[in-house]
Amino acid sequence: MDWLHVVALAVIQGLTEFLPISSSAHLILPSQLLGWPDQGLAFDVAVHVGSLGAVLFAFRHEVWRILHAWCTQFGERGPTPESRLGWAIIIGTIPAVVVGLLIEGWIESAGRSVLVIATTTILFGVLLGVADKRGSRVKSLETLTLKTALLIGLAQAIALIPGTSRSGITMTAALMLGFTRQASARFSFLLSIPLILAAGSLKGIELVEAGGGVAWGTLIAGTLMSFIAAWLCIKLFLAALDRIGMLPFVIYRLILGVVLLVWAV
Repeated sequence: MDWLHVVALAVIQGLTEFLPISSSAHLILPSQLLGWPDQGLAFDVAVHVGSLGAVLFAFRHEVWRILHAWCTQFGERGPTPESRLGWAIIIGTIPAVVVGLLIEGWIESAGRSVLVIATTTILFGVLLGVADKRGSRVKSLETLTLKTALLIGLAQAIALIPGTSRSGITMTAALMLGFTRQASARFSFLLSIPLILAAGSLKGIELVEAGGGVAWGTLIAGTLMSFIAAWLCIKLFLAALDRIGMLPFVIYRLILGVVLLVWAV
């Protein structure tokens, strides 16, 4: 890859990992529409590391409090809202892990077609708009139960179908369950940490098994660009969310989905 490809793909990954617009729909565009070469497994690992670093840095205080509370809940201190949030993240992660193991083969074949991505981009974009408009938006993260975490986790499992958007479907589910936009987005971002870690680790293992040379300059640049783009995306999205709502992302998804449909047919 030349440096234009490195910067563009790293920024696309960093931005679309956390915005409700589907990273898979965007990562397919450079190769399908512009004929860019496949970025390769090593670069995938690098940009995942960048995205993981960004969300950990953005939520470093919350993550520390959750980890500390979860580890100390078994002593005299007992359960706390932070430890319960830790359990919610664990419970919410399980469905995607199980479903991912079951349909991994389908995802790598039929699931990555332009037609599938275009359809899911439109369908779940409309669903996001409905949830944002009709949800009561009154619940905070403190009211999150293990049952609601499981429901959001089941929705997250659907995001294994390319074009759905992991962040988009988890926010949709949380909004439908009555959570505020901020609570929906924050839980979606926290819920992304174990999945990005797992995906990056699996790709890292595949990379080690595959062997071959490593272009360290390209990988470091990809990691840094993905980190910066993802961190800025998280901060700006949370700052603007209550003011702009989900409508701009719904409109964008509809336009993108139509473009992909036209291209597919």
